[in-house]
Amino acid sequence: MGADFVQLSLTPIVIGTLACIACALPGNFLLLRRQALIGDAISHVVLPGIVVAFLITGTITAWPMMLGAAGAAIIAVGLIELIRRLGRIEPGAAMGVVFTTLFAAGVLILEMTDTSGVHLDVEHALHGNLESLVWFDATGWGSLLDGQALAGLPPQVLRLAVVTAAMALFIVLLWRELTIATFDTVFARSMGIATRAVGFALVVATAVAAVAAFDAVGSIIVIAMFICPPAAARLMTNHLPHQVLWSVVFAVLSAVLGYVLAGYGPGWIGHSHAVSAAGMIATVSGAILALACLFGPERRRTGQAAEGA
Repeated sequence: MGADFVQLSLTPIVIGTLACIACALPGNFLLLRRQALIGDAISHVVLPGIVVAFLITGTITAWPMMLGAAGAAIIAVGLIELIRRLGRIEPGAAMGVVFTTLFAAGVLILEMTDTSGVHLDVEHALHGNLESLVWFDATGWGSLLDGQALAGLPPQVLRLAVVTAAMALFIVLLWRELTIATFDTVFARSMGIATRAVGFALVVATAVAAVAAFDAVGSIIVIAMFICPPAAARLMTNHLPHQVLWSVVFAVLSAVLGYVLAGYGPGWIGHSHAVSAAGMIATVSGAILALACLFGPERRRTGQAAEGA
């Protein structure tokens, strides 16, 4: 039983957990800046960026994909600002126009090009391939200390570990700038903080987290993790460092419980087939947010602040 778990379930759980944390960390600041939909937008616009990067380079390695996604995110942010200024419409409407258009363009390019020889298609873009990221070289818990077995780990493990560490380092290094620019833009500018540069860096970090998670877990989890854990954490505390920690806790719970319920939950109620891990992880994150809305200690204060705004 232990060997089967290590081989079939351990790496998907680790990959899902890392993806959820990587998205939840920048999601805290997107939420507080009232830009949570940017995470949604970027998770859509990275698709054409990934496809174009593959068509140019002919490879699906990490760096071309991340550069393509970052390029698409930059273009999307520029288009959103352009439409907002020229059309004089609210940012939410501009975001909706841009990310739906670019995502549709990415889907069309996927369907019109030959991607049958690579792991790049519409289904995996939406749902990911978490269940298939198994560790074939593992023979048990002892494989965690076996260098030869560790070399056979799915590449998404190392990729997402590096990106998650990079997201944590990004927030630590720019904590002061991100915090001040998030809560008081005018004061930040008076202190010499380049607020636009900080906002742009946050968008790029969001794009990197999204594309790192995109291949493994798909856009469903990416969208959910940018919003649900930070929003639930906001309802638990009014202290930003504590909010970030709560968001990590909720991201981990979503990943672990979601994967376990997807794989084993149907059997507990008499069904023989597992359900989508990505869908269940997103569902669990939504359930955690719902519970925070009902029982979170900051729910009343947050609601009163929203009404006052």
